[in-house]
Amino acid sequence: TVEVEARSLPMELSEKGGVENNGFVQNEAFEDKEADSSSEEEMPKTCSVAVDPVAVEETVLKPYAGMPKEVLLQFSSQARYRVTREILFWLIIAGSVALVCATIAIIALSPKCLDWWQASPIYQIYPRSFKDSNMDGNGDLKGIQEKLDHITYLNIKTVWITSFFKSPLKDLGYGAEDFYDIDPIFGSMRDFENLIAAIHDKGLKVIMDLIPNHTSDKHQWFQLSRNRTGKYTDYYIWQNCTQAAGSVIPPNNWVSVFGNSSWQFDDVRKQCYFHQFGKEQPDLNFRNLAVQQEIQDIIKFWLGKGVDGFSFGAAKFLLEATHLRDEPPVNKSQNGENITAYSQLYHDYTTTQVGLHDIIRGFRHTMNQFSREPGRYRFMGTDDDEKEDVEATMMYYGTTFIQEADFPFNFNLINLKNLSGNSIFEAVDLWMKNMPAGKWPNWAVGSPNAARISTRIGKEYVNVMNMLLLTLPGTPVTYYGEEIGMENIVSENVSEEHVNSGPFATLPEKSPMQWDGEVNAGFTEGNSSWLPVNSNYQSVNVEIQSTWSNSTLSLYRALTLLRNNELPMNRGWMCHIWKDTDVFVYMRELDGLDRVFMMVLNFGHESTVDLKAIVPNLPSEAAVRLSTHFSNAGEVVNTKQIKTKMGEGLVLEYKTEKPVHTMEAFQGKCFVAEKACYSKALDLLYVNC
Repeated sequence: TVEVEARSLPMELSEKGGVENNGFVQNEAFEDKEADSSSEEEMPKTCSVAVDPVAVEETVLKPYAGMPKEVLLQFSSQARYRVTREILFWLIIAGSVALVCATIAIIALSPKCLDWWQASPIYQIYPRSFKDSNMDGNGDLKGIQEKLDHITYLNIKTVWITSFFKSPLKDLGYGAEDFYDIDPIFGSMRDFENLIAAIHDKGLKVIMDLIPNHTSDKHQWFQLSRNRTGKYTDYYIWQNCTQAAGSVIPPNNWVSVFGNSSWQFDDVRKQCYFHQFGKEQPDLNFRNLAVQQEIQDIIKFWLGKGVDGFSFGAAKFLLEATHLRDEPPVNKSQNGENITAYSQLYHDYTTTQVGLHDIIRGFRHTMNQFSREPGRYRFMGTDDDEKEDVEATMMYYGTTFIQEADFPFNFNLINLKNLSGNSIFEAVDLWMKNMPAGKWPNWAVGSPNAARISTRIGKEYVNVMNMLLLTLPGTPVTYYGEEIGMENIVSENVSEEHVNSGPFATLPEKSPMQWDGEVNAGFTEGNSSWLPVNSNYQSVNVEIQSTWSNSTLSLYRALTLLRNNELPMNRGWMCHIWKDTDVFVYMRELDGLDRVFMMVLNFGHESTVDLKAIVPNLPSEAAVRLSTHFSNAGEVVNTKQIKTKMGEGLVLEYKTEKPVHTMEAFQGKCFVAEKACYSKALDLLYVNC
């Protein structure tokens, strides 16, 4: 029964128009069916399904993921795919070209970025007085490393360390006994390498002093030269000098910077050697090419150690006239035998001689060899104070095509004979008007060789001088301690002779840094320091001033922050609009930016000035952004009647569509070093404006 039902099932499906599935038929039945070719009638009728050929073709040709190349090629030539592909291709090409053109345009129009020596103030450290780490009473390199956080706290990125070469220290370290070694009083070469690493780890840069003009008389070169040993025979300037009645008659009337003859008789060589400074500091002979090469090698050595730049001191003294003529006296009627002071002669034959700048350019060339690495430009400054000859100073910038120093250090604000609004203007204007086009200015109000601000011009002017320093265009240089208003020391340990003559005359401004109110002002944990700490250290120190919102230190930090964050302050125009006995007023502004800063600085007595009458487009009111009298910050002043007290400084802020440097009345009173313009739409700087 089962077999009959199974056999009858296909017939039933066939009769009902179904589709037979022979896959379910047993093999035997299938073979019997195939063998019986004569019984076609008995085979089941199959059902034919009508299929549209076009529909099949469309189904087959529809794109699908993973299709083979042959199928893909069938579609690539179809218009709807080809046109889309070509549109995308040309859009990509056009976009790429536009991107390249935009990049080129931005690069071409963008101003040169400020380099590290332009973007940050420079903090100058006299290492023996900064911080003692080993309790011997002398500041050292480890002490500087311990206090690097103070540098960053001041918003400063560059440290300038004065001379630390191995030296007898009879001349305060300015005459090196070995240019390749650290004086043990400051530490070791390993200490220096650790300091460099720590400075760079904090994102800071370091400049060091190098005075190539002379060495110590203890230097090996001098010892070999005085014995006429080989190439060292002419490393120094030797001349025959006569002896009469037990005294030495020098070759000419040349006088040293510290007074008296600049010639010293040497018992070993039986000749006189030349020294522009102390007799323990014989001058090198820079007309000897071997000497020039020695200095080049010294530069390479320290750059190889990681130093980011040099300040070359006493550069104008590198060459002397070979004819050895007497220098002309200032007072022609004065008896030549009575001339003993440096100021009594015109130094026509011992400073700034022909060939000097060739030597300076040689230094620059050597430093440029180490500036090729991106981000490692090596700064070069010349520490040379040409008080009476600003043109000679400007020559250290080099020319448009031949670079020398990035800038010669500017001591105009230190050399002021008297303090007033007019004298400040003259010092600023003298530099800006004589500086070559495209060069970068700099300013200093303190140094290791000048009395501190508070001692030189008075404590009441410390804040306004710092405000001037940090709001002028260019790079400001701060001597350690000026950020808290330190004063010179007056100590019985510094003899009258030392105070008034030679290099020791500058000891009072080298007193130890005042860190806190503890014993020795936190400078040393030892029993004493190499120089006495100023007696005012309990009220004038970093620790206490960092807690006062109205302290000299707090104002200094606010000013450096303003300088770093505001475009008009760090690279904009500077226009002086008013000066008188008491007040100096100038603007800082940037093309394309409607925000302007106006400095009103009082260097005399209480004063009231109507600036609205001087600058007609000036708004009637301006906001006080910063003030040396801290209670004034945030107030609004009437520009027709701006009052300032003695030693007060104001940084005013206002908005205008008509900057001063575009006004015809102020042409010749405005200066810009690295010109740039601001685009509000793109929020970037550009140059063609």
